[in-house]
Amino acid sequence: MNRKLILILPIVFLIFLAVLLAKGLQSDPRKLDSTRVGKPAPAVALTTLDGKQFNSQSMQGKVWLLNVFASWCSACVIEHPKLMQLAEQHRLPLVGLAYKDKTSDTVTWLKQHGGNPYDIIAVDLDGRVGIEYGVYGVPETFVIDGEGKVRMRHAGPVDDEFIAQHVEPLLLAASAGGAK
Repeated sequence: MNRKLILILPIVFLIFLAVLLAKGLQSDPRKLDSTRVGKPAPAVALTTLDGKQFNSQSMQGKVWLLNVFASWCSACVIEHPKLMQLAEQHRLPLVGLAYKDKTSDTVTWLKQHGGNPYDIIAVDLDGRVGIEYGVYGVPETFVIDGEGKVRMRHAGPVDDEFIAQHVEPLLLAASAGGAK
């Protein structure tokens, strides 16, 4: 009896691990829950890339995007053209958060990849602000409404679908007179 149990236990354990692995492979890492959605965005006061100060309270009343990026982020290269296109439209402020990145590396990266799409780039050298937002990795983008609430967290490169589903409705509501 003990011999059969010794043979069966590893098989049961392997089946259990296989089920967990299969479940994990089916989940979409871009849809990780965020505790910030629907709540006020954390107050941010940081030095900007050009040495000025950025305070997120100055964005009150505006729909804006906080895009967390870094020069060491390979996926940030993928989303950069979409951010450049969005910036050319001048429809909403784009705030970049240079996450755990040296200022000189950020400047070089922007030059190498077609320019600066951001209205402001706040520097988060130690990652403190990223932690406050619950950043899992880069790139991540937060849509913040005119009331200062986080409406959406998007992990991975932004694309047309993200803009259409999560940014456009807020811009339309804001232009119709609502702060949301």
